[in-house]
Amino acid sequence: MNLTTIEEARRWASLFLKKHNREPRVADLLLEDLLQMKFSMLLAYERDALPQDKVEMFIKKVEQHATTGIPVQHLIGEADFYGRTFAVNSDVLIPRPETEELIEGVVKRLQPDDQTIADIGTGSGIIAITLKLETGRRTLASDISPQALQVAKSNAQTNGAEIEWFKGDFLEPLDHEPIDVIVSNPPYIARHEQLDDTVQNFDPHLALYADADGLAAYQTIIQQTASRNDKPRMIAFEIGHEQGAAVKQLIHAHLANYHVTIEQDINKKDRMIFAILDS
Repeated sequence: MNLTTIEEARRWASLFLKKHNREPRVADLLLEDLLQMKFSMLLAYERDALPQDKVEMFIKKVEQHATTGIPVQHLIGEADFYGRTFAVNSDVLIPRPETEELIEGVVKRLQPDDQTIADIGTGSGIIAITLKLETGRRTLASDISPQALQVAKSNAQTNGAEIEWFKGDFLEPLDHEPIDVIVSNPPYIARHEQLDDTVQNFDPHLALYADADGLAAYQTIIQQTASRNDKPRMIAFEIGHEQGAAVKQLIHAHLANYHVTIEQDINKKDRMIFAILDS
């Protein structure tokens, strides 16, 4: 295939992706990465020659995404979140915009006395790292997957965030740590749900699926919280859009004196739970 200019490469890839029912924007993301250009530069220099040593790799990646559904973030090895760049691979979830809203909700509700934040089930570390850099508070992070922790630690180093890492099941390794704020985007997909192939076939199932119709992780975290002598002032969860009432009920059933609110995301879907300990 003879793609001689950036414009020709964009046009071919967009049409090819549309034919395979994929998002045409992937073409630009791949070109931005291969050429190390911002999108505005792609447009400004679209009549320039496409370096021939990049053509074969570009075609290969476009075809891979179109035919298999492999996420573009896996093809380029990174994803943007909250204005920063994070490494991602098949061991961690790809960051999603809804999680940025969870971050904003936590930051907005922080109090001066909240000294320690714990991100449990941290995955790639995006929540812990972002909260550390945005708030400067002591930040703990746990995950049961050693592979995920390896990715998270690398991301923390790249972004200059000092995080204290723990391996284990949610709060279990943090028994003796004081915690003011618990934040988690745990697995919440019911095992019978069918997902898009870019998620189903490439995101780690450990971070996606949970028993009890997707509620098992919340059950574990809430029960672990209830068994602690010191209760966090705030608990913040990302949730599936139909899980708000069930998670709220779980909190009320196991934790006394928490005021629970369900917040919607930008798409007007229930997406976040914030539980605040009554003072």
